[in-house]
Amino acid sequence: MLCLLMIRRPDSCWPAFAGLVLLVATTSGCMPANADSPAFSTLTGSVDPEGRQPTAASAVPAGTTGPASTTSPEPAPRPSAPTTTVRPGTAVTTLAVLRVKGRAPMTGYDRGEFGQAWADTDRNGCDTRNDILRRDLAPFTLKAGTNGCLVLTGTLLDPYTGKKIGFVRGSGTSSAVQVDHVVALSDAWQKGAQQWSTARRTAFANDPLNLLAVDGPTNARKGDGDAATWLPPRKAVRCSYVARQVAVKHRYGLWVTAAERDAVIRVLSSCPGQALPRASASVPLGGGRVTTGPAPTRAAASPTPSGTKTRSSETDPRFGTCREANAAGYGPYRRGADPEYDWYQDRDDDGLVCER
Repeated sequence: MLCLLMIRRPDSCWPAFAGLVLLVATTSGCMPANADSPAFSTLTGSVDPEGRQPTAASAVPAGTTGPASTTSPEPAPRPSAPTTTVRPGTAVTTLAVLRVKGRAPMTGYDRGEFGQAWADTDRNGCDTRNDILRRDLAPFTLKAGTNGCLVLTGTLLDPYTGKKIGFVRGSGTSSAVQVDHVVALSDAWQKGAQQWSTARRTAFANDPLNLLAVDGPTNARKGDGDAATWLPPRKAVRCSYVARQVAVKHRYGLWVTAAERDAVIRVLSSCPGQALPRASASVPLGGGRVTTGPAPTRAAASPTPSGTKTRSSETDPRFGTCREANAAGYGPYRRGADPEYDWYQDRDDDGLVCER
């Protein structure tokens, strides 16, 4: 049977809505594996599926003798308020089937456990960060000679704050726009990801469904918080934000904590019909205006010791060293695949620079 339920609009307090949301799971065969947990019982125990108020007899604790009742209580009249259909596939019904567990320890967590930062997992010839910048900035310009990949400038309408932010590629400016893992990597690690293979973790870290270009300082304040500890300051996007977290966790089989689930329900109480976002497998190359920029200044040729690799005439406009690039989440760069490769010396001639 489909997880379908007619519920009252959540015009009062959210706990009643929370009970009805989770009742979807119990009445339609979609109960989470641990739905008998105390947290689950707390949210659903006060909800009568017939819409009746608790009676005096029902309030008597088990094992005690309550007052005798001579007549059967009359059911409360059905509410006349408008109803909303909670459809299968919405954030509410999907949340109801996520497992609810406590956090696992952070033991063993490292960013490297999720593979190369911004890998080209969709094999379109461009790293994931530039893919997301091309998807979320409008308009934007591209660097010539990068096959429609490398974003130089652009404008972001930040979903978290509603501000317009100018993006300029450079060591002192790129951080104004960051690519956020909506479900943070460390949060995923504590809720199931440490049991995955490296290949699956790499796919997770580069999945466009889990990535948004956002205001850098706001993303820094979020850190690795889940819905229980952080929500976007712009209230208008909170429904779509938690729906994206639910979609990602459902797609990868991650669980939620009780506090996290309750926080998501509080948000969804104002938007019970919120749909899940659509997943996209790849972001097409190109689409922006290509700019060549000023011609690089070439230094006078000088003798080079035999066997020493020569550095490109162009240098990285963002970072002075590979260490700085790695610290910001970039590298390694591959010969023939990444335009940044020519900015650094490949001393061991292995086709990689700025290895982590």
